[in-house]
Amino acid sequence: MFTGIDEVDWASLRHAYGSAEDVPGWLRSLASADAAERQTALDGLYGAVHHEGNVYDSTLACVPFLGSLAVREAVPDRVCVVELLVSIGAESDDPRAREAVHAHAEVFVSLLADPDARVRRAAAGAVVRFLDSPGRVLDLLRQRIPAERDDRVLLALTQALGLCARLHPAHTAALDVLAGQSAPPHGPGLRLAALGQLALAAPDRLPSDLVPTAVRLLRDRSAHRGRHPERTGSDTLVRRIRRLRPSDEEGAQLLRTLHTALGDRADDRTALLTGQLTSPDPLDRCNAVWMAAALFRGWRTDCAGPVSLLGAQLGTDHERLRDAAVSVLAELFDLAAPAADDLHALVSARPDLWTHRWERGAPTLGGPLKALARAGDPRAVPVLAQVLAGAVAPVTLGYEIAHLGPAAAPLAPALRHRLGRIPLDSPAADTPAAPLLSALEAIGDREAAPEILRLLSGAPDGLGTRCAVAGRAIGTLDALGAAAQAAPVLRDLLHTRHAAAAAGALWSADGDASAVLPSLLRELTQGEPDSRRLAVRQLGRLGPSARAALPELRRRAGSGHAGQRTSAACALWHIGRDPEPVLPVFRAAWSDSPRTRGPIARCLAAMGPAAAPLRDLVTAELAAPRRHMAREGGYGSHDIARDEALLRSCAEVLAGL
Repeated sequence: MFTGIDEVDWASLRHAYGSAEDVPGWLRSLASADAAERQTALDGLYGAVHHEGNVYDSTLACVPFLGSLAVREAVPDRVCVVELLVSIGAESDDPRAREAVHAHAEVFVSLLADPDARVRRAAAGAVVRFLDSPGRVLDLLRQRIPAERDDRVLLALTQALGLCARLHPAHTAALDVLAGQSAPPHGPGLRLAALGQLALAAPDRLPSDLVPTAVRLLRDRSAHRGRHPERTGSDTLVRRIRRLRPSDEEGAQLLRTLHTALGDRADDRTALLTGQLTSPDPLDRCNAVWMAAALFRGWRTDCAGPVSLLGAQLGTDHERLRDAAVSVLAELFDLAAPAADDLHALVSARPDLWTHRWERGAPTLGGPLKALARAGDPRAVPVLAQVLAGAVAPVTLGYEIAHLGPAAAPLAPALRHRLGRIPLDSPAADTPAAPLLSALEAIGDREAAPEILRLLSGAPDGLGTRCAVAGRAIGTLDALGAAAQAAPVLRDLLHTRHAAAAAGALWSADGDASAVLPSLLRELTQGEPDSRRLAVRQLGRLGPSARAALPELRRRAGSGHAGQRTSAACALWHIGRDPEPVLPVFRAAWSDSPRTRGPIARCLAAMGPAAAPLRDLVTAELAAPRRHMAREGGYGSHDIARDEALLRSCAEVLAGL
């Protein structure tokens, strides 16, 4: 296995953390009889030699020895070795890595008939990826399928056929095999897998009754699957994360493949979800909940029906399913309204779910109550009042109350009381203050002005937490229209790092632009980055009175990142009312940075007919099936709500043209 390993000058090779002289020890330990030693070695190889998918010269030097280990039946955990080889060759952009693993493709061919089913599963896709002859690959897979007796390996072989069909579209024989596997007498799981691969490689070969067929196969598969009781025990973060994962990962993968292949066919995906969410099997329904989450996050579709079915899962006795449905509903905000009755029923029946406390840590608002509040349902208000009255309310509670807007007015006295109790000398005053200020602002509670003013007493000019409290307090006074009561304090702050916020609030109070314009112009050119950004917005609020800022705003609109250019262009419009320098900035930023579309659309709505040259962008956005953030690779908990707000702004733009 290790012939020649000592002839390699490992000390001269490198991995993620320096010299690779420790690599031969890890390679040898992969063959150890000690499981802990093998795991330590595997961690070292993944963590250093193949760190985050990267390839180093030491990675390439490892490949021959990993190939030798993979074919030795006496080596324990060979599947881990095979998976590492596949990862090195398939998941890296380095062509040297693919060539190195490609040179050992016959290793994977020999492993197709390995006694270990886990090794056979890992080898199936590797043969497709690393063996150059598509015809031979197809022959190997076709020969192996009738001989295979392990259902999971059969699924892997089917996935390998699909990969072969996608990589080598001229070899249509792979599609013929998949089409055969999608029909009787094959079992429901294999047929579902074949349908998913056909959908990815050749959607024109799918049956016309794809959705009802898939739903029927799913239920047939579930009827023959063993039942696994839920584990109980004290709640921990790890246990909760595991509970939120689908326990039928194989079924989840089968349906995930089909949903992925259907892509923008949202109607078909919704019909498939409906079938999944009405399955008699709770594991199928749990998988469907996460499929629904993926659809809602990425696509703009009528989700009222599936959301109602998500709500129907809240009455189940299956804790995993209920928690999953609650978690998804909490991401939907207003779109969760069709499930509001079910959320309210759960909140009413289970006071123990109003808050949640981990084994370590502060309490948080429970998922059902959070989802009900985020949906804007006023029935959350009496329950939130009881939570607020508790000895230890969740610190972030105010952020969720804010989603109720004026409907949460009965909570204002309790919120003011808590705000007034925050110790001003606390180094962490911003942590409880920010959510309370957010809630009071959303409610529109002007009676909170004294408690907010208290936060400004002796407002510091440094960079600490108390400084952040002061900035938030000024913004809240401004939004509430209560800045006049704080005018003396705000004037004193015009010469501090709070100048931009204070200037905006003072202008809101008395409309005297001459009193605040010098401060805003100074912050625009000399302030810290956050202060400059805020100064741009405040100058836009001043409108034509801020014409002195136009030269600097034009400069900012022509340079910097997309967000800076967009913000400056918005201010240019509000001040100069000239669309000519503004619209080109908007068009470029709209395409370059989807995150700017919300503020751009809001400005276009304010522009009225002057926004007409960008009608095409707005019309295309409203017609696009995917959410504007769906292709950025990440997902934020508020992305759905932001996208829905963008659509509302776009509709407002068209209405004003």
